[in-house]
This record gives sequence, structure tokens and C-alpha cells, in this order.
Amino acid sequence: NFTNKETGKLVYPELSYAIVGALFDVWNTVGYGHKESFYQKATAKNLKDKSISFREQVGVKVKYKNEEIGIYFLDFLIENKIILEIKRREYFSKNDIDQLYAYLKATKMKLGIIAHFTKSGVKFKRILNIK
Repeated sequence: NFTNKETGKLVYPELSYAIVGALFDVWNTVGYGHKESFYQKATAKNLKDKSISFREQVGVKVKYKNEEIGIYFLDFLIENKIILEIKRREYFSKNDIDQLYAYLKATKMKLGIIAHFTKSGVKFKRILNIK
């Protein structure tokens, strides 16, 4: 769900819908059965065509007591508001969702979208960071 429970309002609704629309455009054009990296490249082109600003493979440092303990790499950081992770599989695993939560916590961002390119289309979940 991508509703802020405190306010009852959607978090970045227009941008979320534009991102999801771009994902469906990619699936409708490219279809099923390709490498995850191909879907990422097609998504990047589609976001660019839609004039949605983004960065790819953004490194996010995780620190403990001011010491770096690791780096996460986000598939997409869109308009410095939404993290988009792309997978090529039929199901959402707990690990996929936990990974996106970890990214949201590390960046202190509010919303992430995890998208799976499946045989039957794009499946997605919106993950809200409730601090």
C-alpha cells in the first residue's frame, strides 16, 4: 500500500502512476522472457522519453557509528523521491520486499516500488517507509 496511514493521503500518486505506466509500456512492447538488465534498459529509455528524471545504480552508503559498513545499489532513484527495483520473476519474495525496506531506511525515503516482469505482465508492489 502506498497510503500514508497518518494522513490517509497517497504518497506521490501522480509520479507513481507515471512510473507504473512506463513499466507496462515496456512489458507491452518487449514482452516476456528477457534478461532483467534488458528490462532495466528499456525502463530507463521509457522514463527518459516521458521526461521523468532518474538516476540508475545509485550507491547508498550504510554507516554504523560514522563508519561505512556497506553500500546498497538502487536500480532507479526517480526524481529523488521514489526507489524503483526491477526483477524478472513470477512472485514477490520476502527477500525482495525486505531489500526494498532496507533501501528505504538507508535513504530515509518514503516510497519504493518493486516491479516484476512476469509471463502474464508486470506485477508491482508499492512499499511505504513508515518510520
